[in-house]
Amino acid sequence: MTASTTRRPAAGRHRKAVAAAAAVVASLMVLSACGDQTDAAIARREAQKSRNVHAPLFKLLPKDVQEKGFLQVGSDITYKPVEFRSNGAIKGIDPDLAAAMSKELGIKLNFNNATFDTLMGGLKSKRYDIAMSAMTDTKERQEGIDSNTGKKIGQGVDFIDYLNVGVSLYTQKGKTNGVDGWETLCGKKIAVQRGTVSHDLAKDKSKACQKNGEEPISIEAFDNDSEAQTRLRTAGVDAVSSDYPVAAYAVKVSGHGKDFQMVGGAPLKAAPYGIAVPKGQEKLRDALKAAVELAIKNGSYAKVLDKWDVKDAAVKEVKLNGGS
Repeated sequence: MTASTTRRPAAGRHRKAVAAAAAVVASLMVLSACGDQTDAAIARREAQKSRNVHAPLFKLLPKDVQEKGFLQVGSDITYKPVEFRSNGAIKGIDPDLAAAMSKELGIKLNFNNATFDTLMGGLKSKRYDIAMSAMTDTKERQEGIDSNTGKKIGQGVDFIDYLNVGVSLYTQKGKTNGVDGWETLCGKKIAVQRGTVSHDLAKDKSKACQKNGEEPISIEAFDNDSEAQTRLRTAGVDAVSSDYPVAAYAVKVSGHGKDFQMVGGAPLKAAPYGIAVPKGQEKLRDALKAAVELAIKNGSYAKVLDKWDVKDAAVKEVKLNGGS
């Protein structure tokens, strides 16, 4: 009995230990089956599902991009019709063109929303792989120069130029307040999106007003173009300056065409939009350039531009750093 009594507890402890070990193993198996559930891991798994190693330009991509199967794209998704949200979906010229490029590259281009003036910093910090956001190709951006201070603040970027646009002015419909072009803006109020070519042009024109003994332009800069349009709609400013595709779209659709009117004639300061790629990423840059060129060749580029009524902005040649 003594021997039997001492063996029973030992057997009980053994069974409990085995059960505990089995529970641990089962838990690990469940965790393993579930996998890493972080947003980044989910994005990687989704990218792997759509990755196409047989796509025409897949082998041109850097090895690390091939392996992860996607690029993070920084973009200000408030800039109709270039990029914007509709019923939760990201739409516009840039997303449609990115989708056409994705087919040729065999990877996903994931758009991430940010205010326009933070995109260059996001590239510098490697939060984004590239920026595609109606970004005008300028020498300052190529060289990492702050347009306000003239000081170098970063390494700069390379641009793949894919559209050729200028900036336009628009006012309330039937209430131009004497605004009929940039030369009539002295002493007037204008709204722009912060950090854009329109913002820079407004500051230059304001200095010219003062140099000629006239009142400067009162400039109100907003995080996005929608806020600038709201300011004009409520008569808080006399005019808004935006890139031509954005201005034309706003005039066409806001209030079913009853809110705004274009003024000042042809767009000023025609310049290319570019996909921004950090310096030192030549392999990625060249693969993206090849994707735009192939989209032009197979007709998908023209379809995107026709869809958004910007076919006049088409480029005949995809240049690198063609801005001035």
